[in-house]
Amino acid sequence: MSDSDKTTWRKEITAVMQDHGESWADVEGCTLDDAALDVVFDAGYGGTAGQPFTLWTAGRVYFPGCYDGAEWVASVPRHPCDEATDHVGGG
Repeated sequence: MSDSDKTTWRKEITAVMQDHGESWADVEGCTLDDAALDVVFDAGYGGTAGQPFTLWTAGRVYFPGCYDGAEWVASVPRHPCDEATDHVGGG
């Protein structure tokens, strides 16, 4: 595992939540507990290593994205709106 690919879901989720003006104070539910959110894994190419999850806030739903083993956090609006969802995981 190269140092540049080491991450945790907490770190990755935090970054994406900030992009949407949200924080951990907005979380209504998550399928991972605190310990699982902090497990270090290799998010680089080759194979999935991060545990599957779903996280809900009042405004969005967050979940893992993956392409060719590279992993990231994706999200969609929780309620109908005019925000279109791009392809997740497909290249």
